Amino acid sequence: MRFGFLLKRGKPEARAIAADLGRVLHQQGCAPVVLEEDASALPGARVVSTEQLGGAIDALVVLGGDGTLLFGAGLVADHGVPIFGVNLGSLGFITHYARNEAAHALAEACHGRLGIEERVRLAITIGGTGGPGDGESRCAVNDAVFTQPALARLLDLEARLDGAVIATYKADGLIVATPTGSTAYTLAAGGPILTPDVEATILTPICPHTLTHRPIVVRSDAEVRVTNVSGGPAHLTVDGQWGNEIPDRGWITVRKAAKPLRLFKSPTPFFGILRKKLSWGERKVDGNE
Repeated sequence: MRFGFLLKRGKPEARAIAADLGRVLHQQGCAPVVLEEDASALPGARVVSTEQLGGAIDALVVLGGDGTLLFGAGLVADHGVPIFGVNLGSLGFITHYARNEAAHALAEACHGRLGIEERVRLAITIGGTGGPGDGESRCAVNDAVFTQPALARLLDLEARLDGAVIATYKADGLIVATPTGSTAYTLAAGGPILTPDVEATILTPICPHTLTHRPIVVRSDAEVRVTNVSGGPAHLTVDGQWGNEIPDRGWITVRKAAKPLRLFKSPTPFFGILRKKLSWGERKVDGNE
């Protein structure tokens, strides 16, 4: 198997861990592949460009946090390449492996003994901009987010499901999220937590100016269309990795992406991750109680 490596910038330990994991791959008869900027961390590895990476590997090792993994997903998910995430960040909801687990788990992956799970991604297409960005598409592992471009003012965002009006949200913004993204921005905005295997899309308004606009969950094979009817521009961000201005009357369509995100399975069950990362369902008791 050919294992690509993606290292978080500014994390010296990522280079040291990459060297250790490179030795594991060599012992298992697997070949490492690196981007040019990381070539010195893995001497002798094949060097490719970001454009070539997805087609040059069978799996991707990400050394960093969830943001690094989201960037890596944009490079390889359309090729069906599974991702092996080693958490060097603070939370690590989708970088499943701790540093002390990585070597053994990677050896298991080399021999096909590590399970792989698939998660829904969203395909976001921009329209109505009247500019060169019209028709541009991006895929999201977590979410597509409408927010104000600068001033703290309310946006008016019309949402439709398969052509039928859901609502026109008067709010600070709107999050369209996957089940994977349900523990990201949409959770902070009051959205529900979905288990990663659910095939659904979540719409969560950000600070809506009405008590009746609440998060909703719709089926993943439906088309969600969000139109900016604010009278001014709004800003669209996809997975915190890419952004674009959406003018008044500009819109996006959101559909289930053709290719899912493929991840090597976590050694910890989903609710165990929530308990560990967010103290899910735990009640801290005072010693005097």
